[in-house]
Amino acid sequence: MGVLSYSVTFILSLLVLDVNAAIDRHSIVSRYNPKRNASSPTTPLQVGNGNFAFGADVTGLQTFLPFAIMSSWGWKNDTLPAQKSEVDIIEYHGTSYPSHGREIQYMFNGEPTMNKWMISNPNRVNLGQVGLLFVDAKGKALNVTEQDLSDVRQELDLWTGAITSHFKFQGKPIAVQTHSAQSNDAIGVTVTSPLVQAGRLGVFLDFPWNDGSSKFSAPFVGKYNMTSNHTTSIKTGRGYGRDAGLGWNVQAEITHTLVENTFLTSIGGDELSVSRVSPDVHRYNILPAHRSHPTFSLTVSYSLRRPKSIPEPHSIAAESKSVWKKYWTTGGFIDVFTGSADKRASELQRRIILSRYWLRVNEAGESPPQEVSRLMIICVLQLSDVCDLTKSGLVNNGWYGKFHMEMIFWHLAHWALWNNWDLLDRTLGVYQRFLKTAILRAQVQQGWKSGARWSKMTDPTGRSAPGEINELLIWQQPHPLIFAQYDYRAHKNHATLEKWKDVVNETANWMADFAWFNSTSNKYDLGPTMYPVSEDTNPNVTRNAAFELSYWRFGLDIAGEWFQKLGKKVPAQWNTVKENLAPLPIQDGHYAIYEGVETDFWNNTKYINDHPALVGLHGWLPLTANVSLDIAKATADKAYTSWNITNCWGWDFPMLAMSAARNGEPEKAVDWLLHPLFEFDDIGMPVGGVRVPTPYFPGSGALLYAVAMMAEGWDGSKKKAPGFPTGKAWNVRTEGFSVLLT
Repeated sequence: MGVLSYSVTFILSLLVLDVNAAIDRHSIVSRYNPKRNASSPTTPLQVGNGNFAFGADVTGLQTFLPFAIMSSWGWKNDTLPAQKSEVDIIEYHGTSYPSHGREIQYMFNGEPTMNKWMISNPNRVNLGQVGLLFVDAKGKALNVTEQDLSDVRQELDLWTGAITSHFKFQGKPIAVQTHSAQSNDAIGVTVTSPLVQAGRLGVFLDFPWNDGSSKFSAPFVGKYNMTSNHTTSIKTGRGYGRDAGLGWNVQAEITHTLVENTFLTSIGGDELSVSRVSPDVHRYNILPAHRSHPTFSLTVSYSLRRPKSIPEPHSIAAESKSVWKKYWTTGGFIDVFTGSADKRASELQRRIILSRYWLRVNEAGESPPQEVSRLMIICVLQLSDVCDLTKSGLVNNGWYGKFHMEMIFWHLAHWALWNNWDLLDRTLGVYQRFLKTAILRAQVQQGWKSGARWSKMTDPTGRSAPGEINELLIWQQPHPLIFAQYDYRAHKNHATLEKWKDVVNETANWMADFAWFNSTSNKYDLGPTMYPVSEDTNPNVTRNAAFELSYWRFGLDIAGEWFQKLGKKVPAQWNTVKENLAPLPIQDGHYAIYEGVETDFWNNTKYINDHPALVGLHGWLPLTANVSLDIAKATADKAYTSWNITNCWGWDFPMLAMSAARNGEPEKAVDWLLHPLFEFDDIGMPVGGVRVPTPYFPGSGALLYAVAMMAEGWDGSKKKAPGFPTGKAWNVRTEGFSVLLT
């Protein structure tokens, strides 16, 4: 489109725009459907349901690139070290650190073999690989590469959750459509081609060996050449499904065993012929049993236990369409594109829409999303071949697939503002499930008097993974209080108060116990021993970190209000600690990272290369009673100019945007969200940048949290879209949002 015609179209759109009209969600979502003509070596297109995700190459399957099939339930334990037993897990002891006259026992620096095993176990499993099978006229498998295809076109329909792939092989057209079931963990695949009728096209399944030998496993998870380490077996035959009690549509069942962990793959759909390639491999070929039609469909379903039945492919497609339509038409929505003069509006809209899709696929499960480490930069700099690039969510494996409870905020808090409580409730149950282990950690393992201490790196068992930072980080502690408050705001009923009561109580109890009364200052200190958000200080000297002090105050405020709503007496120690916390450390009119940090820390690369959490004192957090607005603004301004922004990544940029928005600088807020170092790739997956690999989904979650805050505002904000510039540059319309907590 030429410049003149584009200008006329844009002006006409302004003339006909009705600001009160409902947002045309379908047209905005569909505008950003990802399209590809070749596979990406690092980021797959995916279909999924939050608990399960299937990553596809350009064929719509995993024909050329073995992208992962991941789930929230697919975990395994490796064999215990020699002469070790389950008792050694229970009796694991690490090291103790002195803390104000008490010895606190932590889970790190323990017996080396058990230390390593407990860090890497359990580990998440890639459930398998599903790809197209090309055969010759005699039925022999062909060695086909992506370069052998022509006229490749692929599109992900965001509105229905369908990947449609078109291409030609040897001049013959092939179409593949891929969906994910939403109420169970299966994919439905439909293949259409003259090659089907010719008996020259089918599907293969393969199963890799997975273990915890590598902390990072990507871009592909598992090894397909270590076939002797694991076993597979198949049950099949006419009427197998009925005879096995699986329902008429189950035609084959493959059992995959790794160590003592078993995973089931059930196959159904059209009448199929399923066979093992050879006893020495874990690869199975699937061909349509009849050649009367150029189309065949199949379902591949994954589970831990034998299902009674599996959905048919057409049912999977219908369910996907229905569930995705409901997702896009309910909850929050924002249109920053229609009527906005700023040329960057379309790119911001693209990031928003695609982040909404990827997080619905990867980060809406029964367990928190898995994490990726900033320490990856060390691997990249050392060019180590054992430090594969890794990812988060259900794309690939980082930290053995485990999740980090400090990052649960950036992964999940956006669901609250966008009012997707059906999805957020799935994951937030983790706090009730883990409460017992959090109490054991605090009171039995570490010896605190009361409360529950939330871990950093954990797994579905709730057990902490050994590690110094894992044990000494504390900023994850108030998170459940924030989620509880959002829950109550959304539902405002006594049932919600009761639902969170025990979690709120035990969380605040430990926060009050962790604060140590300093008889010299007559104030309560946080630390030592502790790590702040940035994880780059000496834990044995870190005391009264500014962000943590403010977050502690905010959390204890919420806990006290919670008990008041319940009609219960607020524990005296909560108020005593809250009202007498140490003042935030100040140096030269700015807040400092922690009390006693070097006076030149703003010029010390040791302290300005990580998360600039100081800007979160007014932005990410509201203005708590122990924060000065003037000093918070001065500190944010100092960070904008003095921090090494080139070393920031992921959620840093949305956090900076939130600070700018609260401080009345909407132009700067938008600039941070569209900063050149805060990138999203061709399909909208967040680029890790200089510090972490791609995709780094906390960047997507933080983007959605910041956009909601900037568009809908926060308690006390008085104008529409307070985080966006006024005038014609940005026309912001919203539906169904909640405001940010104050």
